[in-house]
Amino acid sequence: MAASNAVTTSAGRGRHRRRAVMAEINVTPMVDVMLVLLIIFMVSAPLLTVGVPIDLPQTQAKSLDQDREPLTLSVNDKGKVYLQNEEIDLDKLVPKLEAVSQARGGKEARVYVRGDKNANYGSMMSVMGRLSAAGFHRVALVTEFEQGGSK
Repeated sequence: MAASNAVTTSAGRGRHRRRAVMAEINVTPMVDVMLVLLIIFMVSAPLLTVGVPIDLPQTQAKSLDQDREPLTLSVNDKGKVYLQNEEIDLDKLVPKLEAVSQARGGKEARVYVRGDKNANYGSMMSVMGRLSAAGFHRVALVTEFEQGGSK
């Protein structure tokens, strides 16, 4: 007799070979489940952010001033100094800054320094030194965003 593992080709008699083990995972059902979960979370997320409805009390206090114009110092390419939009002599800068700080409620305000790119370095350092002498330590230098990224 022939071996029992032999496969015959005649009219379907005999044993057939087993199919090879499938090594791939079908991810389609998993993607379907994830999409359903995503939709459920997208629908339920706005419901979770609803706060507790309360009626706030009335008060006589003024609201905080959010629209106050920032304190700006500008130095042009000729070395002229401007406080906000008014030209000011460098010798009068410290007393003027102290007066502005008292009117604004302290020296904790941030001062924005706008210097022309062709301004003298000495002029800029003179302005920065006077800002420090006036008690302003929160100084920010204003620049423009570089377009194109080339040097």
